[in-house]
Amino acid sequence: MKKILVLCTGNSCRSQLAEGYLRHFAQGKAEIYSAGIETHGVNPKAVQVMKEDGIDISGHTSNLVDEYSHIDFDYVITVCDNARESCPYFPTKAQKFHHNFPDPAKAVGTSEEVLNEFRAVRDLVKAYMKDFIEEHVNDERYVSK
Repeated sequence: MKKILVLCTGNSCRSQLAEGYLRHFAQGKAEIYSAGIETHGVNPKAVQVMKEDGIDISGHTSNLVDEYSHIDFDYVITVCDNARESCPYFPTKAQKFHHNFPDPAKAVGTSEEVLNEFRAVRDLVKAYMKDFIEEHVNDERYVSK
């Protein structure tokens, strides 16, 4: 079974969205983890916008990348430039992927405008993670026999 790690700065928004969608689209065909180079706790707005899309991430935790140094990942996906540049080194044969998603936690404006930014980032993350699972987990060329 493939092991996938999603990395972000604080493991509170983008990586949590990604973990939720990767789990959803993989349907048990991959082990999914998310972590940060810091921990900021899971952002309640991330939980809210995922719930709007039928996915419950309220039980997720914010974890440090060091907690997973013993796991031999197949794929590591960084979802922000800061994590890509600041991630501590740990030995892995994992293929690395990167996509810099906007940080919805930095959104300003009314509460509705901020939620709309979370929704927009959620939709970007959803599309990327759906494609990732289809290509790297569901594609027969990549499935372990």
